[in-house]
Amino acid sequence: MEKKTNIRKWVVLATTMVLLLLVLVKIQTIMISLTAQEDVVKVDKETEAALLTDMQNQLAVLDKKLSANIPKNNYLVVNSTVNEFYLYKGTNLIKSDICSTGSYILLKGNDSKKQWMFKTPKGEFRILNKTKDPVWKKPDWAFVEDGLPVPSPNHSSRFEYGVLGDYSLSIGDGYLIHGTLYQRFLGLPVTHGCIRLDDANLELVYKSLPIGSKVFIF
Repeated sequence: MEKKTNIRKWVVLATTMVLLLLVLVKIQTIMISLTAQEDVVKVDKETEAALLTDMQNQLAVLDKKLSANIPKNNYLVVNSTVNEFYLYKGTNLIKSDICSTGSYILLKGNDSKKQWMFKTPKGEFRILNKTKDPVWKKPDWAFVEDGLPVPSPNHSSRFEYGVLGDYSLSIGDGYLIHGTLYQRFLGLPVTHGCIRLDDANLELVYKSLPIGSKVFIF
């Protein structure tokens, strides 16, 4: 809950700043329009100046709050609605491109009580560990999805090499940022909850985000 609250606060602050900027522009436009019309009562210059000063002060306060919530080091933002990622250092955008996130498909197991919803979690996360040449340990749903019996936890059939790309970054609870064999599907919601990147972007993200780096998903 705290993770969702933090990213929601971050987005709200950014949105509020944009709205206030639009209001400021609108006020300035109105002032110009009023002074250009001789038959309309002009706004008192002192009132206009006070209004603009107050608005600028509010923007400064919001800018300070927003800056305090933006990580100073590298971090990743993932928009799961449009399947895009944004790699930042502070307020500077390093790279943005398409990715793939959860499909929201519901898979039901042979046991009616067991089911899986393939969605990418939303909120604030951290890179917990990083792996080069990762091996995928297939969870139960991978066998159910293929119509196969579920093997024992450490059966050799659970381990697959080369399907996650050259790197993987864990954000916890089994969710990874990794590569894909099916790069033509990037930009679409087709994953089981992980975040897929193409080879070049995966390498960039892997090298740019040390363990502990923040990941914001919305």
